[in-house]
Amino acid sequence: MKFLEDPMQTIGAGFALAVVLIVVFLGMSGVGAGEVDWVGMIMRWVHFLAGITWIGILYFFNLINAGFLKSLDGPTKNIVIPKLMPAALNWFRHGASVTVLAGIGLYGYMYAKGGTGAIALGIGGLLGIIMMANVHAIIWPNQKKIIAAVTAAAQGTPAPAEMAQWGRTALLASRVNFMLSIPMLFFMGAGSHFK
Repeated sequence: MKFLEDPMQTIGAGFALAVVLIVVFLGMSGVGAGEVDWVGMIMRWVHFLAGITWIGILYFFNLINAGFLKSLDGPTKNIVIPKLMPAALNWFRHGASVTVLAGIGLYGYMYAKGGTGAIALGIGGLLGIIMMANVHAIIWPNQKKIIAAVTAAAQGTPAPAEMAQWGRTALLASRVNFMLSIPMLFFMGAGSHFK
């Protein structure tokens, strides 16, 4: 079970397992492969996977990481932030981009097929677009400056006076996203229930 020791191999195993289970499901249910809306299903799957990654990390940042980092002293932060934040923010911002792009594609696809709940999905999608804009325009640029400053501080360069403001700005934008995620998730899930 070596694949469980590497997260990328575990992701690959998850996709392989999904394919096997899809084949088994189709065989057991009697649904023909040609009867499945593969395009819509794959687009929705990508949207869900990316969204869970993005929103999961958003919740981690707001519910766990912000308080944890406040509890650390300066030298410990100089070790933790450069090791934790670049990878976490990489998954976070790319998760946001893939989620929104897949969601826009899925919305267009469903709209073209006459899907229901378009207004509810549109509200959720608009909130998601605002959240992605916060990630790329406010959170990531400020976090990138913080990571560079903390990395330099670990090598003896004094932290810039603006660093606290960068952190506050990123935190507040993240909290706005945290707040927006609650109605966004409602409207994304409720879209198919409004007829």
